[in-house]
Amino acid sequence: CEVKNMVEKKSPASGWPIAQGDFHTGDAQSCVAVVTMGSHLDEQGICNAGAAIAGSCKTENLGLEKVIANVISNPNIRFILCCGTEVKGHLSGQSFIALHAGGVSGGKIVGAQGAIPFIENLSDEAIKRFQDQVEIVNIMESEDMGTIKAKIDELKAKDPGAFGAEPMIVEVKEAGGAGAEEMTGEVQPLSGELALIHARMKVIERMVTDIGYRNKFAAGVYSGKIEGLMIGLIVSFVILGFILLG
Repeated sequence: CEVKNMVEKKSPASGWPIAQGDFHTGDAQSCVAVVTMGSHLDEQGICNAGAAIAGSCKTENLGLEKVIANVISNPNIRFILCCGTEVKGHLSGQSFIALHAGGVSGGKIVGAQGAIPFIENLSDEAIKRFQDQVEIVNIMESEDMGTIKAKIDELKAKDPGAFGAEPMIVEVKEAGGAGAEEMTGEVQPLSGELALIHARMKVIERMVTDIGYRNKFAAGVYSGKIEGLMIGLIVSFVILGFILLG
């Protein structure tokens, strides 16, 4: 940022950006990261305008995780500018903003409306760091380069300096087709029906896991009840025997 000599700056993690993806990089000491969601804009031009990193985010799970991994591993980034068009079905923009606002509960982004907004690679600590380190600036649906560059200048003028903690490093593991989508920058938009199926499959998977735990608990309770019943019967027979012998 232009005021970087007046505020404290820190070195990002070695090898930053640590997560690979569909993006370009600029000045690592800049306070602004730009996420163009489903749009393919002039990311290098955005970096030349002052962004530390700029690129798309097409999925509401692995894509978000990669953005967050690259942000929290660079304490200088204090603003994330969300622009570009929303991704049909995935709703990565809405899910990203929801994650910053409400975090994750039970592995699912609170308030997310995307098809499969399940976070698997980020700990609660990493999510909290993301929430504390950056402010989300939402100009979603805007693809105008003049508007984006003006907003970058505005945010650079408000640079608060590096976040007061060292870079946090998290590993984002590639998983199936989603990883390939983020690496190539290509993703097939989900239809409403397919999105619903994906979401229900995830919910069913978690329900099956919960049922397994409940069955184990029920089996233990049932076993305890049987043992208690048998002990009660034995005691009753003993008492009855004493009465008859007496």
